[in-house]
Amino acid sequence: MTENFEALWRALPYLADGVLITLELTAGGALLAIIVAIGLGLLARFENIILRGIARTIIELFRGTSLLVQLFFFFFVLPLPPFNLELSPLVTGILALGLNYGAYGAEVVRGSINAVAPGQWEATTALSMSRTQRMWRIIFPQAWALMLPSLNNLLIQLLKGTAVVYLITIVDFTAELNRLRVQTDVFFAYSLGLLIYFGIAYLLTLGMNALETRAKHRLGYGGKWSEAITAAPVPDAKGAGQFG
Repeated sequence: MTENFEALWRALPYLADGVLITLELTAGGALLAIIVAIGLGLLARFENIILRGIARTIIELFRGTSLLVQLFFFFFVLPLPPFNLELSPLVTGILALGLNYGAYGAEVVRGSINAVAPGQWEATTALSMSRTQRMWRIIFPQAWALMLPSLNNLLIQLLKGTAVVYLITIVDFTAELNRLRVQTDVFFAYSLGLLIYFGIAYLLTLGMNALETRAKHRLGYGGKWSEAITAAPVPDAKGAGQFG
């Protein structure tokens, strides 16, 4: 066991670099994913069949194919003719993660918007709001509070999905764990990996819970900020979700 900790001490700088790469992939992938999710989720609700069809095609393409295959396609195929587009491994990883999880997120966005009470839509019509005003001032803020728990799950999945990116030469945390395994043993190295991934995931969950609590407070209901730490369910107040 002493030898394991000595090996860990020597590997700490490399593990820290690996964690940093993993966080960069997670942050970049999450940012791209939320942009893709909102864009495709809104586009999938358009009355124009062509725009809606384009959105559905993109969503089903990235949901219906493997993240690993998408990663290899972007890294190995895009540099070839007729694309001639060579991306760095980090950008490739962010692109694959963002598009893949963004496609899943698009369904979360679309479903959450559809889940807003019909009375809210009727109220915006009665107030003669434009489509843009209706969506961004009334409907989307309510849908945002509804979609955050599901987006939190996707964010955790995205964090874990970064582990496959080491296959395109990125030395992330998983790659460094594999190196540590050679110097120590399987149980020690991967137990450490589980703990660190859990710690990162828990911090991300706290952040998303805080966003959910804030979103519900902006709508005039929700629990206390401390509930973001315990992940306690936030009961809807009487009249929550009513227009106004």
